[in-house]
Amino acid sequence: MQIKVKFLGGAGTVTGSRFLLELGNKKILVDCGLFQGLKDYRLRNWDKFPVSPEELDMVLLTHAHIDHSGYLPKLVKEGFNGPIYCSTPTAELVKILLMDAGKLQEEEAGYAQKKGYSKHEKPLALFTKEDAERVFPLLNPIEFEESITLCDGVLLTAYNSGHILGAAILKIKVKGEHQEKKIVFSGDLGRYQDPILNPPTHIPFADVLFMESTYGDRVNPGKTIQVQLAKAIKETYMKGGVTVIPSFAVGRTQLILFYLHRMQRQGAIPDLPIYVDSPMAIDVTKLYKKYGHYHHLGPSLDEEGANPFLHKNLHYYQSQESSMSLNHLKGDAIIISASGMATGGRILHHLYHRLPNEQDSVVFVGYQPEGTRGRKLLDGEQTCRIYGVDVRVKASIYFIEGLSAHADQHELIDWGGGFINKPKHVFMVHGEKKASQTLAGKLRKKWGWKCVIPNYLESFELFNGI
Repeated sequence: MQIKVKFLGGAGTVTGSRFLLELGNKKILVDCGLFQGLKDYRLRNWDKFPVSPEELDMVLLTHAHIDHSGYLPKLVKEGFNGPIYCSTPTAELVKILLMDAGKLQEEEAGYAQKKGYSKHEKPLALFTKEDAERVFPLLNPIEFEESITLCDGVLLTAYNSGHILGAAILKIKVKGEHQEKKIVFSGDLGRYQDPILNPPTHIPFADVLFMESTYGDRVNPGKTIQVQLAKAIKETYMKGGVTVIPSFAVGRTQLILFYLHRMQRQGAIPDLPIYVDSPMAIDVTKLYKKYGHYHHLGPSLDEEGANPFLHKNLHYYQSQESSMSLNHLKGDAIIISASGMATGGRILHHLYHRLPNEQDSVVFVGYQPEGTRGRKLLDGEQTCRIYGVDVRVKASIYFIEGLSAHADQHELIDWGGGFINKPKHVFMVHGEKKASQTLAGKLRKKWGWKCVIPNYLESFELFNGI
């Protein structure tokens, strides 16, 4: 059996995760993400897919984040009709995220047409909510460490990666006539000391490894998170302002709620009202209760006063009307809203109203890729384009280090140290060029790994007959 891989995304960038694995006559797509960030990347979402979707036999998902799952509605719309394998929580999260993404696509296309800031006479949505719903019947949930047969001689096992609820490391075992090969996709690896999620599982054997490198060039110490976050909130409070936190609905919002609850109980920050203005984050938070055995916070969710997702200062806002009412707040409040990179969603109207105010602040709590509004604000740009308008930036801009759901350089190396044998092929994926090159250099020096940094649409023959 000949085994090949083609990089349809996640190569040289932290977005658009898509890897085409060819096992003999079988075509397997590992992850099916949207490109985000720089315009050149985003335009790839509109390009013809590099392989006919009808030819794909199946899709395997590492986790639910849009840069790993967001292209599924378009793939299905263009003819894919095979099974989509993912962990049980991921299947539920994918439904929530894709419906929200479809809604946003429709709303943004409609708004662009109404305001006339699109180059197209009638802007179209990449996909709709209806397109998203067509994905759901194809989802096949699997449990961690349960081996399932994908096809003759090919087994799949998912392991906890610790990145978000249900995020998985995928191991594909291919049995040939005379030997077998193990192909491992790390997915996005989480932190070893995450206060909510379990640490990534160590995998002892891999012949081929696809390893994420998002933070391959930096270390994110977690010890000062509360100090940094408390400083930003207290400084804003002293100015009589509102703290706005752009946050991903999956994982990051729940982690922020955990820290805010703990800091208020400890008296580290004032007892301010906290508004979660994200219907999606509200739905996701419910899943933490349902899947308590997937994280180590489970038992505390039933203890009075100990639940970071349910207490007197916390308010969940579902409707658009209630969301808009937050624009009238003059101070003494914390607003958490999606998206985490300020690329779309309700956070945009909060930024539109808060950025011109010197007393308010915007606190970024995660990685901001090139080309996103978040990166531009952190880089000190004096205006921010929202709804076709250049908004003056007078609010204070903060970045909290260490809150990323991605393993940092030390943790990535520690995870790599879990392999007993040296993989024959190691591909650095899901990282900007500098991060991938730095991590590859560290792995070569430490263990003599032969690391390759693939290019977009580059192909490799992994094994010529097994």
